[in-house]
Amino acid sequence: MWRTGRVLRLRLTATGEASLCSSKPANPSLSPSPQSNSSPRSQADKQRRRRQREDAILSNAHSEELSHRVDQTFALCLPPPNVTGTLHLGHALTVAVEDALVRWRRMQGYRVLWVPGCDHAGIATQTVVERRLLRDRGKRRQDFTRKQFLREVWKWKEETGEEIYHQLRRLGASLDWSRACFTMDPAFSRAVTEAFVRLSDSGLIYRSEALVNWSCALGSAISDIEVDSKELSGRTMLSVPGYDEEVEFGSLLTFAYPLEGHDGEVAVSTTRPETMLGDVAIAVHPDDPRYQCVHGKQCRHPFTNRALPIITDAMVDMELGTGAVKVTPAHDHTDFLLSQRHSLPRVTVIGGDGTMTPPCGKWLEGVKRFDARQLIVDALVEKGLFRGKKTHPMTLPVCSRSGDIIEPLLKKQWFVRCDEMAEKAIQAVEDKQLEIIPHYHTKTWNNWLSNISDWCISRQLWWGHQIPAYQVVFPNATDKQEELWVWGQTEDDARHRAAVKYGVKPEDVTLTQDPDVLDTWFSSGLFPFAMLGWPEQTNDLQRFYPSSILETGSDLLFFWVARMVMLGTELTGQLPFKQVLLHSMVRDKHGRKMSKSLGNVIDPLDVIHGVSLERLQQKVKEGNLDPRERLVAMGAQSKDFPKGIPQCGTDALRFALCSHKMQGEDISLSISEVLSCRHFCNKMWQTLRFTLGVLGDNTTPVGTLEETSAVSSLDRWICSRLYSTVVECERALEAYELHAVTSALYSFWVHSLCDVYVEHMKPALVLPDTQVAPSILYHCVSTSLALLSPFMPFITEELWQRLPRAAAHSALCLQPYPRSAQLAHWHFPVEEKDFLLVQEVIRVARSLRAQCAMTKEKPAMWAVCSASQAQVLHRFGSAVWTLSRISNLHIYSPGAEPLPRVHSTPPPVGSLVGVVDHTCQLHLYIQGGMNIDKRMLQLSQRREKLLPKLEKLLCRVRSPDYLSKAPAHVRQQMDTKTSALQQELRAIDDQLKVLQQTRSKE
Repeated sequence: MWRTGRVLRLRLTATGEASLCSSKPANPSLSPSPQSNSSPRSQADKQRRRRQREDAILSNAHSEELSHRVDQTFALCLPPPNVTGTLHLGHALTVAVEDALVRWRRMQGYRVLWVPGCDHAGIATQTVVERRLLRDRGKRRQDFTRKQFLREVWKWKEETGEEIYHQLRRLGASLDWSRACFTMDPAFSRAVTEAFVRLSDSGLIYRSEALVNWSCALGSAISDIEVDSKELSGRTMLSVPGYDEEVEFGSLLTFAYPLEGHDGEVAVSTTRPETMLGDVAIAVHPDDPRYQCVHGKQCRHPFTNRALPIITDAMVDMELGTGAVKVTPAHDHTDFLLSQRHSLPRVTVIGGDGTMTPPCGKWLEGVKRFDARQLIVDALVEKGLFRGKKTHPMTLPVCSRSGDIIEPLLKKQWFVRCDEMAEKAIQAVEDKQLEIIPHYHTKTWNNWLSNISDWCISRQLWWGHQIPAYQVVFPNATDKQEELWVWGQTEDDARHRAAVKYGVKPEDVTLTQDPDVLDTWFSSGLFPFAMLGWPEQTNDLQRFYPSSILETGSDLLFFWVARMVMLGTELTGQLPFKQVLLHSMVRDKHGRKMSKSLGNVIDPLDVIHGVSLERLQQKVKEGNLDPRERLVAMGAQSKDFPKGIPQCGTDALRFALCSHKMQGEDISLSISEVLSCRHFCNKMWQTLRFTLGVLGDNTTPVGTLEETSAVSSLDRWICSRLYSTVVECERALEAYELHAVTSALYSFWVHSLCDVYVEHMKPALVLPDTQVAPSILYHCVSTSLALLSPFMPFITEELWQRLPRAAAHSALCLQPYPRSAQLAHWHFPVEEKDFLLVQEVIRVARSLRAQCAMTKEKPAMWAVCSASQAQVLHRFGSAVWTLSRISNLHIYSPGAEPLPRVHSTPPPVGSLVGVVDHTCQLHLYIQGGMNIDKRMLQLSQRREKLLPKLEKLLCRVRSPDYLSKAPAHVRQQMDTKTSALQQELRAIDDQLKVLQQTRSKE
């Protein structure tokens, strides 16, 4: 047992809990010294027991062993983080929330499955490895064969891939590590191939030439939801990957196309003059009077000599620019639609590497697209066709992966047909088969899925799942032969399919596999069932699919959640989960999004263990940031963490994260909040020490919860407060409102158990022949530890193991979660309601003592109150005296029968008055030594503060529609507040009058 006054220090070293320390020794008078009733254990035995506790805390393998198990399952997967890096506080929130839910269900006896995994992160991983090879060896990806490069990626993955799992263990995640999967594992890869083949067989995957969002920096297509929209108010200079100087955007340039065979010209405006080499027509609105005379005519391109027909289409906005639009089908989504409607050719003038193509002419071929922009403008000026430039607000598409400006390019790619699958996903929510929490996301879900476009799943990368599609070539085939494609589980399967499809012999078929890989989100979309062994009908799949819930960030609703729902429903015939719980984004204390370039991305292990500013900045230097961004990041770190980050511990971090309302606005987390939770951990230690001191060396077993009953009013109150706390925890956990659970538990432990019950017990312990209720204290502490266990598994386990019990039990995390039904005999609603008055009386009494600087004295006070309030104060008299630090409380009820054994006289004239409510006042009589001027100033300031409040309330009450619109309970609350303010103002006026008279006599 801990000795009195000793500094508490707990260090769990095996799998990752940091130190949880009390920064100062406990006050000996507050922590009676317990005597150990067992022989000292050896250091080896202590270490062994500690390892066993940690194994129990981090293990998930106890569901089948629980004596209180129920025939229900709770299954979910941890959203697989990218294998490229380390977890940040956003990931820590996911872990804290999911682990709390998992531990809660496990303690309820559910059969629990929580599966970890990692995503191969095609674009991010390939980019990281390419940068590493260039930095360390001076080589580019193109200097390797595909096989050699993939070997380098796997080597890097083996070196760094375990860091994420290490962080998860340090965060206390009780995952099923035996089922951990990586999206590039052989079994998972087979599931990806099976999914592609099945969807292709059903016609949901097809190959087509279409405009895609192309990142020239990545050399790959990306999906619509990986494109960020950057709003520009006008002319703006931006950094673009691959360019030494900033590039101008947000300008509208106008130039003219001369009419062919006629005098005149047609002027067009564009923000992208580099694409004008790909113009194939000019479009005007059919009703635009300015261009009625040029319908059906054509212009001649000044550089390519191409004839440009003037077409009419209602899609043209007459108000934008000149009202005439250049049509570039190969580089603009709207122009592509125009080309389909008017049978226009499509000329590609920008290549996948971002340089101009041969159709542009020798003078531009190979020039980078934004360098070509100025060359084209100069050439237009030289030909006398340039008509001017002006600033222009615009939306710029930016690649979220590389920061590159997106270039719409015409490419042959593989697409997933989404319309029918999206309709099923919408219907699942409408039919209540799938619940999205919070519910306000449902509207966004419906809007996005109702306007979904087909999903391009081709990525021009080497790292990832190579598309299991093969181009078919027959002997004597010509170059002009139409592309023929088949797909299969293996090349042999594809060859057999090709032979059957085209009526040839297998040996006559030559196959070439598509070098592209599948979008990472395609494989991630299979995670809920592929992790359980699909397409094989494994025991896990039959037992745990569909999952109970998916918990993830709201920013992944479309990236990941919608795709899992669509793919899961199509491939398994079932929704992949029954509920979707979305948490908000974690931001820094300034409300900014976490970003490496801002220097505000925090490794959760740095919060757990603490880190110096020097180490934080060293991490930035070791990263892949641009030198300019590195300076900004390091400057921000110096400002936000001048002394580094103090050690807070795992439990404090988890509790702080779960204390935020995750189903709403973004979460702005500061380290000071985590430190506050660390102080709560210290409070728990101190409470445990006090409890052990109260229990002492008594060998009599503590009675069970069912056997323990409350006798005194305060005992009944604390018991009922515990019951109400359990009820609130049950309600909030079922609603996934973890912030309400943590708030209720913190409030009970600190404000009810410590501030009231324990403080009331302390004086009784030093008085002879005073009876205390150790059983009630014991059960309050042990039950609270069980309630807190899902959120703070390390400290609760350590403290619970130190409590004496009637019989040896296993780990706390394997005990049944407390239920309100067990505590029904502890429910005393009258005591809970009455004690609200007691707490207000204590607050006002302390305030009066503080105003009179009576920090050590214990004066007598008078309570002038109603008869019912007098009875309450009489029943809780001991608590009022002890917690208010007064010698006696005289209770006076004007016009009522005096209570037995209660001194019922009015307070002395000239007493200081504190208003509790409109029917209760406290009076403190000071015979001398009071600073009258100071007290009059305090009362005057208080009066000035209360008058505006009263006036505001009276304005509301006197409004014409108040009686008709305000509900009865609201009117009652307003009346009570108004009466209390009026009563306090009258008391202040009376006191000022008395003080004025006293000063006059002096």
